[in-house]
Amino acid sequence: MRIGLSARLLHEPPPVLGFRGKTLQYLEQSMAHWIMSHGALAFMVPTIGEHLGLRRAQISVRDYVGALDGLVLQGGADVAPETYREQPLRPEWGGDRIRDLYEIELLWEFLIQGKPVLGVCRGAQLINVACGGTLWQDISEYVPGAAAHRHDDLYDAHYHEIDLLPDSRLASLYPPDAPRRVNSIHHQAVRNLGSDLRVEALSVGDGVVEAIRGTGAAYLFGCQWHPEFHAKEAGLLDGSPILQDFLEAARLARAG
Repeated sequence: MRIGLSARLLHEPPPVLGFRGKTLQYLEQSMAHWIMSHGALAFMVPTIGEHLGLRRAQISVRDYVGALDGLVLQGGADVAPETYREQPLRPEWGGDRIRDLYEIELLWEFLIQGKPVLGVCRGAQLINVACGGTLWQDISEYVPGAAAHRHDDLYDAHYHEIDLLPDSRLASLYPPDAPRRVNSIHHQAVRNLGSDLRVEALSVGDGVVEAIRGTGAAYLFGCQWHPEFHAKEAGLLDGSPILQDFLEAARLARAG
């Protein structure tokens, strides 16, 4: 399987990196290694834009998607509120509009070609927004009674419990006694659910949406936690069934 990873964008690299005035596109190694550890090849998909001197006649998103079997949307910067028709309530919540547009175009081309899409953290939020939904710009400030979903000091060692909704595909991937504990590294979350999506997991206690799935023919799933960080952590929800389910969808799509 050849799995595409959407690029994280660094628009203003620190001077110490030696790329003054340049934009970096990169992936986080845990995600790539997670995919590779399940027998698939990981390929980062760069942005395509005329401002880079690359004409659409030379290569297109359609060309890239045609060469790949599935797409994983990585975590990273906030989704820009402008992308879901709002204004940022604070300057630091402005997000990355450039990345939003790039990833939404990728997402829809994969679905058009009948190939699966998996979104992680920001990726789950991007799926919701691409389907017409909105986000809470900050959980702690705007969701009454919400638990802490991010801890700057603990980072990926900050955990909480989730409920897998009965009769959901996500719940079917796990035995009833499997751990339901996941990492939590986000301050934004699904507010209004997008079209043709269903909720498959909620945060225990505050009901914040933790997983969503598309109801259409193409495979579309997003989880708010980072399953790629669970590989060696006992007592956490195993991330392997999620990736294996996604890769099986890619194999079926490839077989046609």
